[in-house]
Amino acid sequence: MIRVVLPAHLRNLARVESEVTLHIQGQATQRSVLDALETRYPVLRGTIRDHVTQRRRPFVRFFACERDLSHEPPDTPLPEPVATGAEPFMVVGAMAGG
Repeated sequence: MIRVVLPAHLRNLARVESEVTLHIQGQATQRSVLDALETRYPVLRGTIRDHVTQRRRPFVRFFACERDLSHEPPDTPLPEPVATGAEPFMVVGAMAGG
């Protein structure tokens, strides 16, 4: 079981009130988590990553275990605490400007 924390605007879009739990087949990676998230909540398709390229959208960041995983390859295994559900995988809306 993977725990996913979404920013408020995506929680509203998906109509969830708190973190989401997902069951992942195989290894837990960014790609497998986002695939499962978009399958369970189709309204989120295209909001976190591009429909065609599957690249992370600008101003969206991924964090786990107090680490920024945004620039990691999408098939890199997630940290063990995330894979076991002890820690959440966080999708965060980044801010621009100063």
